[in-house]
Amino acid sequence: MSNHASTSTTSATQPTRTNSQWIRGMVYTALFGALFIAGSFIKINLGFTPVPISLQTFAIMLAGGLLGAVYGFWSTFIVVALTAIGLPLMNGSGGIAQITGPTGGFIWMYPVSAFLIGWASDRIFAGRKKLNRVQQLTLLLALFAFGSLLVYISGVPWLAHVVDSEKYDTVTGALRAGMYPFLPGDAIKAVVATLVIISLKPVLPAIRPFNKK
Repeated sequence: MSNHASTSTTSATQPTRTNSQWIRGMVYTALFGALFIAGSFIKINLGFTPVPISLQTFAIMLAGGLLGAVYGFWSTFIVVALTAIGLPLMNGSGGIAQITGPTGGFIWMYPVSAFLIGWASDRIFAGRKKLNRVQQLTLLLALFAFGSLLVYISGVPWLAHVVDSEKYDTVTGALRAGMYPFLPGDAIKAVVATLVIISLKPVLPAIRPFNKK
């Protein structure tokens, strides 16, 4: 009888735990989506390029690094999708023009970037509360590679394609306007995001799908 009762209790608590993780995941998805939106409003126009400095990539690094691949992806994708249908969520404007403009190539890659950062972070932290120096460096490189360099793969060519200017319509010109000036700031964002993730992820409540803990 005791074994049967124990089995019944375990079966009863499993759906409750799963529902709790799902609800918690939705809440964090909304919170990090709001952080992503806020990051798009914090920007500095450089004048010589239509691409501003913003905190969007920093928000993406945190979303993927802290929430994991699935919820990190959705926290970003939902904002991009709602912006595309007209909600003024990114830079105070919305609509198709927002995601097909000069910075459209960067915007498309943001959800993919958050997913890959989450994928890497989950594997680096798998079964660990603390990271050693090598693991910390691996996390930093993953944030910089997926949160910065990957975004330029689509962002720079699209900038050269969309902007009708001799300064930007070549690969060299697009790199000078859409990538080179931002790399130092991206490196700083990656370092700060790494420190935040290392500090918060071990204490963040379990929200990742299929988490058996």
